Amino acid sequence: MKYLSVCSGIEAATVAWHGLGWQPVAFSEIEKFPSAVLAHHYPTVPNLGDMTNYKEWNIGQIDLLVGGTPCQSFSVAGLRKGLDDPRGNLCLVYLGLAARFQPRWILWENVPGVLSSGGGRDFGSFLGALAELGYGWAYAVRDAQYFGVPQRRRRVFVVGYLGDWQRAAAVLFERHSLSGDSPPSREKREETPGDIAACLRSGGNGGVPSSRGEHLVAGTFQQNSMDGRGSLGWAPGPDQVLRPVKPQSDSQFLVMAHGQGNAEVRSDGSPSLTCNHEAPIVFEHHMQDSRIKEVSVMPQINAKAGTGGGNLPIVQRGMQVRRLTPVECERLQGFPDDYTNIPWRNKPEAPDGPRYKALGNSMAVPCMRWLGERLQMVDNI
Repeated sequence: MKYLSVCSGIEAATVAWHGLGWQPVAFSEIEKFPSAVLAHHYPTVPNLGDMTNYKEWNIGQIDLLVGGTPCQSFSVAGLRKGLDDPRGNLCLVYLGLAARFQPRWILWENVPGVLSSGGGRDFGSFLGALAELGYGWAYAVRDAQYFGVPQRRRRVFVVGYLGDWQRAAAVLFERHSLSGDSPPSREKREETPGDIAACLRSGGNGGVPSSRGEHLVAGTFQQNSMDGRGSLGWAPGPDQVLRPVKPQSDSQFLVMAHGQGNAEVRSDGSPSLTCNHEAPIVFEHHMQDSRIKEVSVMPQINAKAGTGGGNLPIVQRGMQVRRLTPVECERLQGFPDDYTNIPWRNKPEAPDGPRYKALGNSMAVPCMRWLGERLQMVDNI
């Protein structure tokens, strides 16, 4: 399967589909940091840049066009200008790509706000245009928390197939759903994250192999972790060698999104990551500390994980406060650890800000893997 990825970001699709043996013909990304991530991981795949120049592209035949055109103009928290917003018009560019290259498959992603943008007319226009181009289509809202990562991340996925809506629908829906006997919307799917504390891994990558074994896809937080990787800190063992403090099993977690519309606090997972330069805040309460009568004082942990330099101390009782680290955000999206930690601007590592933004803009890898596997299954029929 040869595919063209537009609005590529950091390429959740390519990470997800690596095990399928699919070939990315080209990417299209204009943001500097995501483009650098693509160049670092996929140096042989051309990044064609601005997708509005697609008429100049000479990439040959493709089987699949995938992309999530910018969602700002469709977000409930945005300006709600829909297709009148120039960013929203990239949906029309996406349709132009479909008309020019005529892939047999279309996969498009957006935020749920697209369903009500312009009173539903914007989305209806997009689907109508797909039909005009000869594509049968189906769409559904899927939530990443039901695909193996403890992050609430609802997204609209549109699948199109040239000349046949049934094949498109077969990717997104099971046979019993098409017959009208669909399960409750919150029924568990193939994978569920379970309690967030159970998703914490220790050490190194902290992950478990994907179903195909190519990438280590991690659980989310590192239990008792001030750096999101292995431990609260380090302590000398019997041999006086510094070793990670062992995770404790009786911690409770709260994760709070902030500075955005519909902010929420969750104890069973993370709110949706956003394109902010700040990650959600983690509150970790150690149950055994509740026996301590005195109030403890510790430094506040800043966004650069594991350090407290320069911050005023905060007074707390058995509670630690920090932001999600970039590694944890990578895990929440299903990426390998340090996927976005690339050399950047003459420095060996990337700062946190652009990593948070790129990850918040990305698709969730497990959702894309599921869609790819379903699409491959239907394509083989």
